[in-house]
Amino acid sequence: MSPRRQLLAWEGRWSMRVAVATFASVALLVASFLVVRSLAGGGEAESLRSLHEHAGSVTLSGVLQAVAFVLLVAPLVFLFRAAEARSSRMRKQFLPLVVLAPLALGAGALLNGASAKNAASDFVAGKSAPNISAREAAKDCRSERREDASGFKDEFGDKPSALADCTSTTLADSSAKNAIEDASLRSVRGVMELLGAFALAFALIYCSLNAMRVGLLTRFWGSLGIALGVATVLGLFQFTLIWFFYLGLLAAGWLPGGRPPAWEAGEAIPWPTPGEKAAAELEPPDEKPEAQDEAQQPGKPSEEEQPGEPAEEEQSR
Repeated sequence: MSPRRQLLAWEGRWSMRVAVATFASVALLVASFLVVRSLAGGGEAESLRSLHEHAGSVTLSGVLQAVAFVLLVAPLVFLFRAAEARSSRMRKQFLPLVVLAPLALGAGALLNGASAKNAASDFVAGKSAPNISAREAAKDCRSERREDASGFKDEFGDKPSALADCTSTTLADSSAKNAIEDASLRSVRGVMELLGAFALAFALIYCSLNAMRVGLLTRFWGSLGIALGVATVLGLFQFTLIWFFYLGLLAAGWLPGGRPPAWEAGEAIPWPTPGEKAAAELEPPDEKPEAQDEAQQPGKPSEEEQPGEPAEEEQSR
């Protein structure tokens, strides 16, 4: 079997599996975000109290994110290998880095859940102390009430105990911040999340760029993948879900307009550059071959054979 047929056979075997893994990953990530969002409170103290009361949900969210990130290995490796088979520019040495990206993010998700649970437990148990005194907290509250009376009233009301409520809330939030910063596994979690973010940014940029060059991704989706790689470093990973959902449709062959021709061809079919498009539009259409001379058309006598003027009478002898 030729290398081209082997490539097409491999892509045919794995395309639907990759699509299912990609869709499952997107669904699990959305579900984990919804779980965490339902536990969010108004401030640090309220959030930690909510996390402590719903510790099972925190664990569930971390597990969902970890599984979702691991599933992202499938579409990234699939796109990498498909582009690599059609391009001599790609380097196999970068494939481990592509695999590392979602695995590091998955480990970071598990560590994040464990760290949040520890912070919530320490805060509720009173193991963390505020950074400011009660007098400083009260002073800050009075200043806030003078500068933003309407906002202060909306948050604490206008009852006589409003100032005392503000002071206690400020002290509690300060203690909660310390609990979060002092939580175990926090530093390890930060390292894994940072490593995963930079590795995923590289994977998105590298795979999107080379897949676009060989015609596996359109210019729009290739450029979008590169831009989302940069956004991942800035902490905007959630926007990549749109790109991965598209990649799932692409792998399954469910795009309304069909897949780019490079997929079916099993070889690179680069997109024409803007200059090449302009040149093609300016190029005149092929001229049709001129019609053959009537004298040379079949069924018609040539000019020599056409009857001319009556021949002169032979001279008399």
